[in-house]
Amino acid sequence: MRADVFLSGKEADFSGDEIIVSKTDIHGKLIYGNRTFYRLAGLSEKECIGKPHNIIRHPEMPKCVFRLLWSTIKEGKELFAYVNNRSSNGDNYWVFAHVTPSYDSGGNVVGYHSNRRVPNRKVLNERIIPLYSELLSIEATHVGAQESIDASMRRINGMLKDSNMTFNQLMFSMGV
Repeated sequence: MRADVFLSGKEADFSGDEIIVSKTDIHGKLIYGNRTFYRLAGLSEKECIGKPHNIIRHPEMPKCVFRLLWSTIKEGKELFAYVNNRSSNGDNYWVFAHVTPSYDSGGNVVGYHSNRRVPNRKVLNERIIPLYSELLSIEATHVGAQESIDASMRRINGMLKDSNMTFNQLMFSMGV
């Protein structure tokens, strides 16, 4: 997806009985997507396979969430997070994501697997969107990409320390 794709301001929806599935290699390049993934992304399988998974990244998603995601799954752990994605036509769609490493028969990480479902709209509107807006504001006050992510990570880490929770526990404590 090109970086210059506009944001339509419309939200694409999918039903509660649909699961979005995608798999990447160890470098985050797509190796599989189900039909729901391709439909919501507004892209064909051919347009996706071999491309970085971030082709669906929405620009209004805090970068610190992705840093946390990658650091967690690279440690061999799973992560649960609310994520706002972008379709190729500029629509967005919110998901509750579960991302986990994939292993070969020898126990080596060979890629990553993500299942995503419709999020709880009340939790999204009352808890997640305000939190992510705060993180985006923090990121916007810093010039360099690294500096902005570090600043929003300090906020997340402070929240986790104050609540004595992991990020996954925080996500579930907000409701799913």
